[in-house]
Amino acid sequence: MDTTLKCRIKNTITALLAPVFTFYLFEFLTHNPFKTMLMPAQILNIILFEILMLVLAAFFGRIRLALMFLTAFFLITGVINYFVLQFRSAPIMPWDIFSVKTAISVADNFKYTMEKQTVFAVIGLFLILALEFFLTSNKPLANYKFRIAGAALSLTFLYGFTVLIHADSSVIRFRLYDKLFTPTTMSYKDGTALAFLMELEYLLVEKPEGYKVSEAEELLLDYGTASPLEPDILPNIIVIMNEAFSDPAVLADFETNQDYMPFLHDMMESGANTVSGSLHVSVLGGNTANTEFEFLTGNSMAFLPQGSIPYQQYVKRPVPSLASYLKDYGYTTVGIHPYNASGWDRDKVYPLLGLDKNYFKTDFDHPEIVRKYVSDKADYDKIIEIFEEKEEGKPLFLFNVTMQNHSSYSDAYDNFTPDISVTGADSDVLDNYLSLLHLSDQALEYLLSYFEQSTEPTVVVFFGDHQPTNSVVRPIWKLNGKSDRSLTEEENARRYEVPYIIWANYPIKTAREEDTSANFLSVKLLDTIGFPLSPYMTYLSELSEQYPVISSIQVLDVEEKSYLPELLEEDLLTYRKLQYYNLFDYKSK
Repeated sequence: MDTTLKCRIKNTITALLAPVFTFYLFEFLTHNPFKTMLMPAQILNIILFEILMLVLAAFFGRIRLALMFLTAFFLITGVINYFVLQFRSAPIMPWDIFSVKTAISVADNFKYTMEKQTVFAVIGLFLILALEFFLTSNKPLANYKFRIAGAALSLTFLYGFTVLIHADSSVIRFRLYDKLFTPTTMSYKDGTALAFLMELEYLLVEKPEGYKVSEAEELLLDYGTASPLEPDILPNIIVIMNEAFSDPAVLADFETNQDYMPFLHDMMESGANTVSGSLHVSVLGGNTANTEFEFLTGNSMAFLPQGSIPYQQYVKRPVPSLASYLKDYGYTTVGIHPYNASGWDRDKVYPLLGLDKNYFKTDFDHPEIVRKYVSDKADYDKIIEIFEEKEEGKPLFLFNVTMQNHSSYSDAYDNFTPDISVTGADSDVLDNYLSLLHLSDQALEYLLSYFEQSTEPTVVVFFGDHQPTNSVVRPIWKLNGKSDRSLTEEENARRYEVPYIIWANYPIKTAREEDTSANFLSVKLLDTIGFPLSPYMTYLSELSEQYPVISSIQVLDVEEKSYLPELLEEDLLTYRKLQYYNLFDYKSK
C-alpha cells in the first residue's frame, strides 16, 4: 500500500471518528450522555458533528484544520457552557449572544472550579486535538472549484438537517425532548448542540394565530377602564426588586441559628396595611432583566422564547409600561440600579419604558460597600435622597434594582462577616447567601421605618427577581435527602418562587398568601391602592382572577391546578395578541 493511500485512509478514519469522540466528550463536560440521551438523539448529534466537519473541511480546504477547529470550538464552548450552568442553572442558548456584554461585566464575580468528570473530559478533548494533529495530513483537499462545490453541498446538508430537526414530526419520530421551559433538561436529553439548533427556531417571536393590529386595538378599546379616571390620591410608589432575594424555606425544611429575615417574615405574617405572598417568576439564577420586564410591562415570558432577553432583543422602541402610564397622571419617573448602566442595556431600555431620570453606579457618592457591591442600605439612602429632593406634592414613581446580593457567594471579604449558619450543613456559600438576605431584611426595615414617618402617602413594593443557582441551595436539599437532579415537577416549580410585599404608610386592605406572578404584580399594586387601570391592565386584572399565576414555567388557575402555558393556547390567545401588539406594533402618543 503506497504512502498516499495510507494517508487518505488515516484521514478518512480520523475524519469519521474524531467528531464522534468530540461529541461525547463535549457532553461529558456537563453530564453523562449515555444516561440522559436516547440513542436516536445521540445519532442525530453525531450526524450534526459530521456535517459541521464537512462544512469546515470545505472552508479550510484541509482536514487537519477542520477537525482541530471543530474540537477546539466545542472544547471552549463546552467549558463556557459548564460554568454558565454552574452560575445560572441553565445552558447557553441562542439569545445569549445578546447578553455577552453583560456577562463579561460580571464574569469576575464568580469562582471557577471544575468537577472531576469535567476535568477528565477536558483532558480527553485535548488528547483528541493531539491525535488530529498527528494522524491527519495538512495537505489541501482539492482545488478551489471543488471546495466551493463541497461547501455548497455541506451547507445544503446542514440546512436540510436543521429543517428536519425543526419539523414537529421529528420530535415524535426521534423521541426528542422539546420543552423549552426546561432548557437544561432539553440539553441533557437532546444533546447541547442539537438543543441549541432546535432553539434557533424561536429566535424570532412569531405572530399569534389570527393576529391583526386592528383587532388588538379594538380589543383594548373594548376593555376601556375598570376604575374612575381620577384616583382619590396619588401616592408615591417605590418599587424595589432585590437582587437574588428569595426565601429558601419554600424548597425544604432547614434550621438556622437565627431568623435570616425576621422583619419580612413578620410583615408577611402580621404587618398592617400589607399585601404579601409568593411571586412566581420566569427565571432562575440569572436573567434578572426578565423579571423587571414582566413587572414593568405586564407582559409574560410565557409567550417569548425561553432564555430570551426582551430588553436586548425586543425593546427597541417605546413600550407601554407602569412607568409610562403613571407619567400620564403627573408622576416623576425614576430608575435606580447601583451597578453598570450598560447591564442588560438598561441605559437604553429604561427611557423606552418611560423612566425619565435614571441613576447608576457612577451616580453614587462613596456609598457603603458590602463585599464589592453597593449595599442595600446605601441604595435605599439614595431613594430617600431623591424623595427628599423631589418637588413637594408631585408624586414619585421610583423603580429600583439592587445589587448587594449578586453572586457569587464563595469568597471572603473584610467588609462582610456572615452571621447566619445552617444547622447540619457545612456550607459557607449557603451561610453567606442567607447572611446577605439578613442584611437586606435590615435595610428594608430601615426604609419602611423612614416612609412610615413621612406625611406623603407612599406605597413600597418589595420582591426578589429570582432564586440563586442550584449550587447555593443544594445543601438544603441534601439535609432533606434530596438532590437537584431528582426534583419532582412541583418541587422544581418552587425554584421560581420569591416573596413579595405591597406596603403603604396609609390604610389599605391587608391580604396574606396572595400568590401572583411578576406580570400581574403591577396590576395587583394598582388594584390594591384603588388606582385606575389602563385597558391592557384591565384585561390583565380580569385574567388574573381566572389564572392568578402565568409564567414561562407554569400557569396556575384559581384552584391551584398547574398547566404548561402551551396547553392553554386558546384561553391565553387574547393575552398573546395584546402582548405582541404592545411589544411590536404599539405607537406611542
